[in-house]
Amino acid sequence: MSLPLRGVRILSFEQYGAGPFGTLHLADLGAEVIKIENPSDGGDVGRLVGPFYFGPGDSHFHEAFNRNKKSLTLNLKQDEARSVLADLVRSADAVFDNLRGDLPQKLGLTYAQLAPYNPRIVCAHLSAYGRTGSRTAWPGYDYLMQAEAGYLSVTGEPDGPPARFGLSIIDMMTGVTAVTGLLAGIIEARSTGRGRDIDVSLFDVAMGNLNYVAAWYLNEGHKVGRAPRSAHPSLTPSQLYRTQDGWIFIMCNKEKFWPALCAAIDRPDWAAHPDYANFAARLAHREQLTEALDAVLGTASTEQWLARFAGKVPAAPVYDVAQALDNPFAHEQGLILEAPHPARGSIRTVASPIRCPGEAPLVGIAPTLGEHTQALLAELGYDAQRIAQLEEKGAV
Repeated sequence: MSLPLRGVRILSFEQYGAGPFGTLHLADLGAEVIKIENPSDGGDVGRLVGPFYFGPGDSHFHEAFNRNKKSLTLNLKQDEARSVLADLVRSADAVFDNLRGDLPQKLGLTYAQLAPYNPRIVCAHLSAYGRTGSRTAWPGYDYLMQAEAGYLSVTGEPDGPPARFGLSIIDMMTGVTAVTGLLAGIIEARSTGRGRDIDVSLFDVAMGNLNYVAAWYLNEGHKVGRAPRSAHPSLTPSQLYRTQDGWIFIMCNKEKFWPALCAAIDRPDWAAHPDYANFAARLAHREQLTEALDAVLGTASTEQWLARFAGKVPAAPVYDVAQALDNPFAHEQGLILEAPHPARGSIRTVASPIRCPGEAPLVGIAPTLGEHTQALLAELGYDAQRIAQLEEKGAV
């Protein structure tokens, strides 16, 4: 197996969701991701996030974020542990953390502090609000970012209360953004021989994701609000519609799809109707068009309409999570992995979305706390006596 990140070593001071989700992609692509966990507090708090567990310290949540990684225990509050960190840094490409903004400096994880041991080291920091500014020491979480960055004002029905996105999307996007920066830093370091600090925050990513919605406000003063049925703010049909047995989401986001939809629902005359002939006309008559489409689509089931639309009109069924994971197409695409597990025999997780044609995906599970400590220290040249001394002092 020759995955693209084979030979890349990442030391990751990670916890909970955002950081581990980012490094999960690196591990799936073949990087050696070493979780550095504090033995004095039980390691990554994600090990304890319920409600489901495969065993003590082995939550489903933790398994979902940490397959194919290694775990090394290290308590940086101990002087002996700092010398171990220095030895590890000499062999690494990057040090990654998702800690509160003021902690990397306190724990000695910045480029200025680690460069003496390895000038090529890249130090990537994922924090809530950044390592500078008035909120450096603030804790922060995904839902808070959604609230402050305006997401709750554009999610849900217009007559309902503000609503958050159903998943921890800021955590996940920040994790991916952070490892994008980390990989960019590694590429630069291999070219120049010099690493750097890379900073990404939940708040910055939440704001950055506003993107075109931000452009509309910053340049035209237009504030996007919530539209009925999860509708696109400027395109239609691009929303939920009722069928005989539920809902279907249709997105005619290019003009060519409108006549295709009209033909598929046996209303070819609508394609040139003056109220519907182009984006602007359809948007001006959105409510009228919604009622008309509901009436037609209500004559058949969602499955029947999808069979008609397949490959011609962009459309999707509205599934719950169970239906999404049981979807035959998801299984056809190999998106459900099964890995051997000592307690359960096997467990299932969702596969990496990054595919490397010709290479089989890595199939593994999350490490137990400190599972690889002795092997990794021995690799550094530590003998059994020194390892025992470090353990006795609580450094590892």
